[in-house]
Formats: sequence, C-alpha cells, structure tokens
Amino acid sequence: MSKRMENLNKAVDRKKVYDLPEAIDIIKANAKAKFDETIDISVNLDIDAKKTDQGIRGSLALPHGTGRTCRVAVVASEDKTAEAKKAGADVVGGEDLIEKIAKGEVDFDACIATPDLMPKMSKAARVLGPRGLMPNPKLGTVTADIATMVQSLKKGRINFKNEKAGVVHVPVGKASFSAKDLKENIEAFLTELKNSKPSTVKGTYIKNMFISSTQGVSLMFHAN
Repeated sequence: MSKRMENLNKAVDRKKVYDLPEAIDIIKANAKAKFDETIDISVNLDIDAKKTDQGIRGSLALPHGTGRTCRVAVVASEDKTAEAKKAGADVVGGEDLIEKIAKGEVDFDACIATPDLMPKMSKAARVLGPRGLMPNPKLGTVTADIATMVQSLKKGRINFKNEKAGVVHVPVGKASFSAKDLKENIEAFLTELKNSKPSTVKGTYIKNMFISSTQGVSLMFHAN
C-alpha cells in the first residue's frame, strides 16, 4: 500500500456512514492523481440476482454528464446514416459495420441500432454482449430516433444493471466537478435506481452505498 493510501485510510473512518455532501468533499479533497479521477457509485441491492424478475436495468442522462468522451457507434440503414453523422456519431455503418464488430473491431463506448437492423445484430452479440454494448430497446439504444439518442449519449447518458452479487456500479462524474454537480448527478441516479425497483422485491431494496474515486478510498454514505 502506498504512503498516500496509508495516510488517507488514517484520515477517514471506513465504518462510518457519511452524509452525501461530506463524503463528496472528502473524496474530492483526496483525489490527487495526475489525471482527473472518475467518481464512482456502488450500490448493494437486496435482490436475488439469479431471478430474472429481480434484475435491475436502466438508463438515464445525468444532469451534468459524466465528464468523459463517449464514442458512439450507430448501426443503421442507409437512409439514417446522414442523420447519425449530423448528430455526432463517431462510427456509422450498416451490415458492413456489423461484420466489423463481429470480427472484434470495437472502437466505441456505446452502440445504437435501428429496429430494422436488429435481427442482423445477432452476428455481433457475442462481441457486444460481454461488453454491455448490445443495443437494447429497454435502454433506448434500439430506436429510429437516432439523433436524440446520439446526443443523449454524448451529453452523458449512462446505462446500469446489476452484477451477479446484486451490485450496481456507475460513474457519476469527475473529481474536477463541483460538489453541487456531483451531488445532483448522484441524486438523479439514485432516483432512477429506486424507480427501477422490481415489484417482486419486498422490504429493503438498497442495503448500502459507496462512493470512491479512481485511486482513492471508498466511503459508505447515505442520501436523504
């Protein structure tokens, strides 16, 4: 463990549940890497991840974005390619792009497809699926409204879903963000997460929540 981490561990109480504003201030103050560290939120949910009716999946545009550049790919029919390029898509194509993706060429962070080409996307599923990039109607990434989704992803739309242990992990900004902007991003995400609670989950839904930076400690917090 580095000297910096040793000092940081001494400065915080890892067992304490911090108020969100205090937790943000501590994380920001100790994000001292030579790059702009990403601020992440991890939420432990009281769900049975093995049950399909308790799976958590959602999408939202954070009020202040994520602070990172999102390269967007659009798989669309020829009549939609101009719209995709005008909206700011970084990679645009039709069946030719599907073939490239199927071969492992993935130079993007998000993928959108028009409904008419989704049946063809099965060729790319084994490549995109494990990366969490497969277009999905529930996330809005299978759509005829290409421009709106491209712009939303560019501005900082995030997708979230639970891992096998029932944990949801998302980026909510950068250490350079103001405390106010980070707080508003986190609150927006938590609202969407709560709204995604399956009807089959009774009682406790959120067990605990943690905030951390790329090279910092993780603090438990609560939000009103």
